[in-house]
Amino acid sequence: MKFPWMSRADRRRWKSAKTIADLGELMARWLEGDIASRPGYQPHFGPDEETAHLVPSLAALCRAGYVTTQSQPGFAGTGADGLWWEQRAAVELVVTDDDLFHRLVDAATAAGMFVRVHDYSRGRVPEYPVAATLRDGEVVTAFGGRISWADMAIQWPGLDRDLYDQVAHGTYVSIVAPEYGTAGERLWVVLDYLTGLRSEDSANPWNTTVDS
Repeated sequence: MKFPWMSRADRRRWKSAKTIADLGELMARWLEGDIASRPGYQPHFGPDEETAHLVPSLAALCRAGYVTTQSQPGFAGTGADGLWWEQRAAVELVVTDDDLFHRLVDAATAAGMFVRVHDYSRGRVPEYPVAATLRDGEVVTAFGGRISWADMAIQWPGLDRDLYDQVAHGTYVSIVAPEYGTAGERLWVVLDYLTGLRSEDSANPWNTTVDS
């Protein structure tokens, strides 16, 4: 039976995190199924089934200093409702280190990805979100929208106060593949190169071999 609240052990884990590295490690362990619950998500539920194949890439990002908050794979096909659905591969994350931020944005931009940035420490002018999911041609989800302070508190409840201040005033980056469908899955290869999960292969820049 799954209770509608986070266990005491998990609450203690998240409360004990003091740094972005601590937070990233806990998020990676939740993605991998080692921790049952995470802040801002339904207790005792892991990542959506459609993102199962993304877990290694997302966990590597978290351990590299990029704490992921939401993601989706590229997809095109008929949905359970019988209508035509198209998704762009996309990820949103928070980063607080300037060098890591520039490495991420440079790599994504060079690969032709859409990039949206919200810097909560400097009051940067909001950028327009990118349509990420279509249902019979109508936009149903987008990545890159600005997070309100009320939603920020809902997304990160139960954190140490100083750590919450870091993530609430961090830089949120959304990266969206320009292609709908599985062609956009190249996004994860680009990010795997960034984190070191994959090795560069000059003969095949989209090498899908993951380093062990």
